Amino acid sequence: MKFTLSWLKDHLDTTASLGEITDTLTRLGLEVDGVEDPAAELAPFTIAYVKSAVQHPNADRLRVCIVDTGRGEVQVVCGAPNARTGMKGVFAPAGSYIPGTKVDLKAGTIRGEASNGMLVSERELGLSDEHDGIIDLPEDAPLGASFAAWRGLDDPVIEIGLTPDRADCAGIRGIARDLAAAGLGMLRPLDETPVAGSFKTDLTVDLDFPPDAAAACPMFAARVFRGVKNGPSPAWLQARLKAIGLRPISVLVDITNFFTFDRNRPLHVFDQAKVKGGLKLRLAKGGEALAALNDKTYTLGAGATVIEDDTGPLSLGGIMGGASTGVSDETTEVILEAALFDPVRTAMTGRALGINSDARYRFERGVDPAAVIAGMEQATRMILELCGGEASQLVVAGREPDWRRTLTLRPARVESLGGLDVPRDRQVAILSGLGFGVTDGADGLIQAAVPSWRGDVQGEADLVEEVLRVNGYDAIPAVPLPKLTSLTQPALSPSQKARELVRRTLAARGLDEAVTWSFMDGRDAALFGFQNTGLKLLNPIASDLDTMRPSVLPNLIRAAGRNAARGLPDAALFEIGPAYRDATETGQAMVAAVVRAGGSGPRHWV
Repeated sequence: MKFTLSWLKDHLDTTASLGEITDTLTRLGLEVDGVEDPAAELAPFTIAYVKSAVQHPNADRLRVCIVDTGRGEVQVVCGAPNARTGMKGVFAPAGSYIPGTKVDLKAGTIRGEASNGMLVSERELGLSDEHDGIIDLPEDAPLGASFAAWRGLDDPVIEIGLTPDRADCAGIRGIARDLAAAGLGMLRPLDETPVAGSFKTDLTVDLDFPPDAAAACPMFAARVFRGVKNGPSPAWLQARLKAIGLRPISVLVDITNFFTFDRNRPLHVFDQAKVKGGLKLRLAKGGEALAALNDKTYTLGAGATVIEDDTGPLSLGGIMGGASTGVSDETTEVILEAALFDPVRTAMTGRALGINSDARYRFERGVDPAAVIAGMEQATRMILELCGGEASQLVVAGREPDWRRTLTLRPARVESLGGLDVPRDRQVAILSGLGFGVTDGADGLIQAAVPSWRGDVQGEADLVEEVLRVNGYDAIPAVPLPKLTSLTQPALSPSQKARELVRRTLAARGLDEAVTWSFMDGRDAALFGFQNTGLKLLNPIASDLDTMRPSVLPNLIRAAGRNAARGLPDAALFEIGPAYRDATETGQAMVAAVVRAGGSGPRHWV
């Protein structure tokens, strides 16, 4: 999960430094995988003014430039065709590291003229592949200022390793909420005021699922927009998406991507002019085809959640939209979708089709069931602001599932389970900061109403974990494990000792130890006389690893063959590992196998 510091501060009112934020994230269990700070790499580069650019006396394609850096004048030899008197560019002083070319810039003499720095291109700064000329800045660019700050490249990008249980932190607001609960600022409020639709649409939405599959999509909300103008997104939106590795497409699509990462609220837009009739959600029959937005066509298996119109499937619910109703620059009427999709069904469909999308990533972990309408309203305001037009009244099918639950926390359990005595008031403050509805129970117990976005919190131990992680995992003391007996126990079992003895004996005889798969090709097993179909794997990792090995020898022979094919015909290999007779608990044996091939040693002249 990636986000920029400025994007985080849209949700978190804080004065904390970048270092304090990253340290706190790791203490919260949101481990920081990396921080990209372009400002640090681009710190030496400043905005400069070219006072003069004259022809180099000894080179036709070079110019000698006198550059005002805002701190003095320096002479630079430049080969860019667009270098000219009176322009503003980006200056790199001698001693700078040029990230695009990965060289350290040194002062020197070029064809008899001193050069004490350089004027750089976008490729030399690593900003793009543009290298036909140096960067040409507008006249009002401030002389001597940091180029990174002026260009808006001083926004660090933070990447965290998100565990599957923390679906709420697949949105930047969830991360900001955790930091606020840890005392690193205040969570900014969101505007969730409903948008009054200016017209009533005739769009219909039908949830057509059998009773035992109603959870495939318990709630679906749609809104029609007309008179919108699609096209490139504003610069601020494009910059945010680019910073986290997304390619801006158009303002309508970029808005849906923004809310996917900003609020963990995946959305989708259909070009209404391409939709024939109403929308119906159902389970795929199996064998239906869908041309998706990633320019691939998928054959849908039975049970996938599809959204269709009168012509057939338009979209794969919770995973990816279809190309037939994708928006373009000519789109003026759109349907905005906000829905809930079953995590398990979404994951199974995505795996079966091999589709990894940002929507699937979030739906299979579980999105906030109470944020369907709120996400719709917030996205509506942004569409009206950036695209114009007018919005219809909401069309809602299904209802919000029952997610409400209240858990009881015994304050003493924090110490007994976590090994740290956290005062009761501190426990209450932490849970309240995370959005739990906390009330006092009998006998000092804490009653915590779980918020809708925390589907992972199901019991008292989860509440203990919340208290411990926000208080700081680093505050938990390191305690050695208790001694359960006064007598030391042997480190190795008899079977482990026997295995080590055999390993040393075979190695002493000049054999090299190999470690091969515990699987093998069923055809190889048949060649060795093994026909036990009970050893066949239902879900092999590869077609040639479809059987649990009944013998180690075939794998060793294969290894010897691969070595011979690469110029090493003299093989002396052994392996100690399991072989499988059948699929029962007692059907596994630990065996040692040896293969020798070729000569026993190198040839000698004697």
